[in-house]
Amino acid sequence: MATELFRDHDKVTVRALFLGQRINLAYLTDLDAIAAEPPVVKAGENGAAVLFDYGTVVLFGLSDPEEAELLEQLQTLVVNPYEQPESEQAALRPESTDSGKVENGVILLAQCDIPRIQLIADVLSKSVVLAQYEKEVAEVFAQIEPFALGVKRSNWRQRQGEELLRQIGNTLIVQNKIVGQAEIIDKPELLWDYPQLDRLFARVEDEYEIRERHLTLEKKLALVLRTVETALELRHQHTSIRLEWYIVILIVLELLLSLYELFTKG
Repeated sequence: MATELFRDHDKVTVRALFLGQRINLAYLTDLDAIAAEPPVVKAGENGAAVLFDYGTVVLFGLSDPEEAELLEQLQTLVVNPYEQPESEQAALRPESTDSGKVENGVILLAQCDIPRIQLIADVLSKSVVLAQYEKEVAEVFAQIEPFALGVKRSNWRQRQGEELLRQIGNTLIVQNKIVGQAEIIDKPELLWDYPQLDRLFARVEDEYEIRERHLTLEKKLALVLRTVETALELRHQHTSIRLEWYIVILIVLELLLSLYELFTKG
């Protein structure tokens, strides 16, 4: 039987944070682990934390001082930390019926055992990752519009071309992260051992619209790439047209010089 946590709690606070690009889970030796895949560690007096190697941690039942202490312990394990980590708040409440339903940020659970805690953490972890990348893509959209207008008006500078290439790089990095690292739409391996929890996971995942948000994000990323590629193609066309005009002008000048020589010699 799975170990149950928070047995005497009417409600358990939950907070998910996207700390950085990665967390080196291999160095969790200083923390008291109570489960693995994903690792669950004891935190605070009665709380717990679930960690994911792609940079997130989900905290259960921690006070503000306990949270600050744990985050300080994790500081050396986080690779490329965010200055202001994206976060998401929730809570758990015991409920024998309607397990998995979310009411105003409160997730109802039949019991708070470790497998259920891990599944809830998986969903909230993916939700906070999506929130971070949704924000990054929105910033890319805001930066691309002036470049597109510059191309339309033929008012283009070399620096803008370099910036567009940088945006392509940023977009590809985000795509790689959501596909290769967080595996947003993949079911957790935990469900192989606890298939009876599949319905619970599917319901909570649906409540947080994980798949819909992932699909929307992918579409936006594809649109960003198409927009940038189109802008670069138009820039190339403008450059080619200018080059053709330069050639025409040179030919005309050469003809004028030839005519001048003919007239002067004549």
